[in-house]
Amino acid sequence: MALGRQNYKRILLKISGEGFCKEGGFGVEAEEVSFLANEVTSCLHVGKELAIVLGAGNFIRGQVASEKAGIGRATADYMGMLATMINGLSLQDVLENSGFETRLMTALAANEVAEPYIRRRAIRHLEKGRILILVGGTGNPFFTTDTQAALRASEISADALLKATKVDGVYDKDPKKFPDAQRFTSLTYEEALQRKLEVMDRTAFSMCAENKIPIIVFKLKVPGNLLRVASGEEIGTIIR
Repeated sequence: MALGRQNYKRILLKISGEGFCKEGGFGVEAEEVSFLANEVTSCLHVGKELAIVLGAGNFIRGQVASEKAGIGRATADYMGMLATMINGLSLQDVLENSGFETRLMTALAANEVAEPYIRRRAIRHLEKGRILILVGGTGNPFFTTDTQAALRASEISADALLKATKVDGVYDKDPKKFPDAQRFTSLTYEEALQRKLEVMDRTAFSMCAENKIPIIVFKLKVPGNLLRVASGEEIGTIIR
């Protein structure tokens, strides 16, 4: 374990919508959801408490839909919130078919498929060892699912916010475009903002900073990575 990192107990995991399909794909792919479920359950086997916030970029991005399709921003954001429910239902079903107890909680009313998000109830689910899947964004347009992740992490007093991405950490520039891009092993919130590193939006950064919640950015599609990060191994980039 690297100096300064912890063996985190209560974790808020942010998975982007792209985690539900292969890179460049669309929608939900069974093989990818099974991979996510295996990664998640590995943490439960060692006693972690896990809440998961899901994006919906595999279906729609509110800001992009607004700019390119001429849909009003608020409407496009609500469309994205609804799409997170599709991802949440798919992950919940695979997890429960594997014998794990879950709760799907939403910030938007959808009583037939999910519980309303209530902070005290969410914490109780975690204490009982249930996997908590949080969908519907914050329930408000103009806020990203990164902001939702920071908000929920603060509300449930998470030990860390783990942001699962397509790359293995935070770089000074796009590593796909620039072979000489350098990966940071650690950053402060202020450094990440000053360098304009597009890891999370300013609202999410500010909330994590105010509540002293470390953010760890790591590559999702490597078997075992989630458990390694949750156990404090020096993988990816830590921002604190």
